[in-house]
Amino acid sequence: MSLEDPLLFERDTWAPCLSRICGIDEAGRGPLAGPVVAAAVILPDDFQHATLTDSKQLKPDEREAIYEELTNRRDVIWSAALVDAQEIDQIDILRATWKAMVKARDGLAEKPSWTLVDGLRVPSLGWRQTPIVGGDALSLPISAASVIAKVTRDRLMVKMHEIYPLYGFAGHKGYGTPFHLEAIFKWGPCPIHRLSFEPIVGFASKHKVVEQFLFQETFIGSLPARI
Repeated sequence: MSLEDPLLFERDTWAPCLSRICGIDEAGRGPLAGPVVAAAVILPDDFQHATLTDSKQLKPDEREAIYEELTNRRDVIWSAALVDAQEIDQIDILRATWKAMVKARDGLAEKPSWTLVDGLRVPSLGWRQTPIVGGDALSLPISAASVIAKVTRDRLMVKMHEIYPLYGFAGHKGYGTPFHLEAIFKWGPCPIHRLSFEPIVGFASKHKVVEQFLFQETFIGSLPARI
């Protein structure tokens, strides 16, 4: 859906009475490996952008450019947070996504007055929220959050490729491509694979988790400063 004014939700509904409207979105619910990442963004009231939209509609170089622009602007308030694969396995991907969203919102330097969240309602965000299905293409704060979440996660997966090069994480970012599935069949899962996800559930029962690389220290040391 295309809107002439992508800030329709903000301006028509809350702008007269609220400031600091936060947009939240996530990246990485579907992959077989790596964390789920959420971002929360508060844009200035007069913010406009010629190309910002749902991150999935942008080319990688466009996402990178917008990410750099947003995260280097002093008037853009943002935060990103992740929940790793081990915790995803423990609490399930839906609750992990909710947890990452709450962590991202709570990490903002200023407390938002209201939250716009992409998709359905998130119980743990409290009542001061409005869920917007397809919000990453309808609301600029959510679009901004989608870009920051996506680029943050992609960069993390590139670093994971340096640690676990057998799986090609730099290319597919943990999604179930034929190359990735073949690598899991051959080598078994590694510590950033989601062992509760199919088809890894079956693989994990037949393979020992690959441990030939140091993981925890390298991963923590590779996190962006603002996550």
